[in-house]
Amino acid sequence: MSVIETRIEQVRKALVKKKIDCLMVLVGENRFYLSGYSGEDSQFDESAGVLFITTDKLILATDSRFVQQAKDEAPLYEVICYKEGLEKELPNILTKLNHPANLGFEKVRLTYKNYEALTRAITTAKLKTNMIPTEEIVESLRIIKSKDEINATKKALNLAEEAFFQLIPSLKIGMCEKEVAWLLEQKVREAGATALSFPSIVASGPNAALPHAIPSDRTLKSGETILFDWGAKLNHYCSDISRTIWFGDPDELFQKVFETVKTAQQKAIASIKAGISSKAVDQVARSYIEKMGFKGKFDHGLGHGTGLAIHEAPRLSPFRDITLAEGMIVTVEPGIYLPGWGGVRLENQVVVQADGAEVLNRSDPGYYQFEKFFHNRQ
Repeated sequence: MSVIETRIEQVRKALVKKKIDCLMVLVGENRFYLSGYSGEDSQFDESAGVLFITTDKLILATDSRFVQQAKDEAPLYEVICYKEGLEKELPNILTKLNHPANLGFEKVRLTYKNYEALTRAITTAKLKTNMIPTEEIVESLRIIKSKDEINATKKALNLAEEAFFQLIPSLKIGMCEKEVAWLLEQKVREAGATALSFPSIVASGPNAALPHAIPSDRTLKSGETILFDWGAKLNHYCSDISRTIWFGDPDELFQKVFETVKTAQQKAIASIKAGISSKAVDQVARSYIEKMGFKGKFDHGLGHGTGLAIHEAPRLSPFRDITLAEGMIVTVEPGIYLPGWGGVRLENQVVVQADGAEVLNRSDPGYYQFEKFFHNRQ
């Protein structure tokens, strides 16, 4: 049995437990995970296709742009082309599926407008099918990564790191954040990535106090922090990494903030193992940062899962709690943000193991140790 067939069987077992006759898979990452079909939704209100999974049938419905691709990539599925939208074809699909009484749909992805159209099509066709909202049926499988998925993530991460190594010698005083972000994207692409995991963050000086800063026309200056957050997508899997550097000789405040963040990250990673609470891991880093005098300066969660999507379960957060299990991949990214001055964030990706955590990064976060190199490039 192939990997995809095994995943489908796991979904089918879940459907039986939930008394759902058919699952309509709408989330792009779930669609790929269960079929191998890589068609991408161009925007939220446009779909590259929908999977229909029952205990004995598999259908992939898509429009004419993707039919051949779907046939090539998803041989386990019967491919059906809808020429006038899914709602027009839905009654025929449900008939092929022997009129399922309960049709589950991923409520995180279906808009209310589309929901109205689909239910109207079912009513107009006089079918006795109920639309049942579902959540995390597939995501609950994706949260545990196989060895192949872990290796794919590691390759994407190593590629992202290599791009950063290539970027470092190009940095100069006077370059603007947008220019650096574009250069980093070029390096990521040249290293072999199929895409960025997300738009890169390059934030200098006071802008680095914004955790999700957008690269601007602000130029790099000596005596300031530069915060980078970027990732590469390779073979569908995402990497995510943050580093913070300092142009010139690091001052006392930067060294204190940097060392506090780095130690908080190390302590959090050391606490990770199968069976521990995700909230407890967050607290390890958060309590240390507060102990060092930076209470209220670390406002976001400690980390999140990655995989086919850049943000997925589990979350390392004071507000969400889950028991970590072997095979989960999470980021560990504590930060300290001081308005008017800047910020420091360091992010590694780790795999939860039975008795600890494996760090997937090859690089140490201590780039600020290259202060003399940067100083000489002013």
